[in-house]
Amino acid sequence: MANSNHAKPRKKGGALKIVLVIFVLLILAIGAAALFAYNEINGNGGKPGVEVTVSIPQGSSVASIANQLKEARVIRSSYLFRWYVGYKGAAGKLQYGDFTLQTGAYSYDGLIEALSEYAKAESVRLTFPEGTTAIAIAQKMEQAGLCTAKEFLEEANTGDFGEYTFWQYVPDDTDAPDRFLKCEGYLFPDTYEFLADDTVHNYVATFYSHFDQQFTDAMYKELDQQGLSLSEVITLASFVQEEAGNDQDNNVAQVFRNRLAEGSPYPKLQSNTSSYVQSDADNNYLWNWVAPWYGGWEKIPENIRNAYDTYTCTGLPAGPISNPGLAAIRAALAPQPDAEVQDCYFFVTDLSGQYYYARTYAEHQTNCQKAADVNRSIATKK
Repeated sequence: MANSNHAKPRKKGGALKIVLVIFVLLILAIGAAALFAYNEINGNGGKPGVEVTVSIPQGSSVASIANQLKEARVIRSSYLFRWYVGYKGAAGKLQYGDFTLQTGAYSYDGLIEALSEYAKAESVRLTFPEGTTAIAIAQKMEQAGLCTAKEFLEEANTGDFGEYTFWQYVPDDTDAPDRFLKCEGYLFPDTYEFLADDTVHNYVATFYSHFDQQFTDAMYKELDQQGLSLSEVITLASFVQEEAGNDQDNNVAQVFRNRLAEGSPYPKLQSNTSSYVQSDADNNYLWNWVAPWYGGWEKIPENIRNAYDTYTCTGLPAGPISNPGLAAIRAALAPQPDAEVQDCYFFVTDLSGQYYYARTYAEHQTNCQKAADVNRSIATKK
């Protein structure tokens, strides 16, 4: 008996209709997005509205500026504005200060033009030399009447600065229990102009934004290739800054890196810039900055003192001892020493500024004597 059950043919029309509807909706969505973007960029979003003041701190990123403009309802899309500024290559034109704007009144070209005119505001210009410590920076901010040193350091150490790439690489306090200050090393030294009535967060962000711009993608790549952390490089750079900060940066960095290398016969930095020495005559981070913070040498927590005494701890200390400049950072990351310094483990300087390098301790002792002779000669002439 023949099977009378025949398979029913599929209805292709229904599936085709669904696809067609989806396609039409997609076209409409794309069209709507394109229309929105066109109107937004060309200032066709509506009639001018209320007048608003937008305060843009020095060092603000385009993303930060776009977010502020959106919050003030000057623009409707922070993402579109960021894209347009990049497309026009106008990021470098944007200024900082207080801007009086109107909601819904600008094309993006007009808005860029408005933000490119320097907004006059009461400001304070301060210079922070390379190698300035975080506490010294905070004290200078207080002396200028911008904020208290305590407020500055609290924000610099505990504030949220996740918008900056480098901040993702800085360990939290729980991961660095022996570190003195989280912010040390990352408050980039330079000359800045601060708005007199700005927030403490923005003051700190000015330093951090500048650091973020200085440490490039190529430098992060170099970190990865060498298996180094950002903290290690900035810590080493702070010692290079304190021991050199001149045309000897690369040579000093090489000596320190030789000491830090695996299998080194001298695995301690042994730098008086952070050591057990208790003397006002020396530039000693522990004595000059850490001890006063805690109220005296004997009040420094033992773990902190041991972690920063370069004659006690093996390898690098727990954190930077100052805020180094770009030359010192580059030298620490990829030193290019003189050929005769390539294998050296020691250096000493005299009062004339001359550096003496040595491969062995015996050679170093001879150099120390040479430096002492020069120092006596200079003292005699005085």
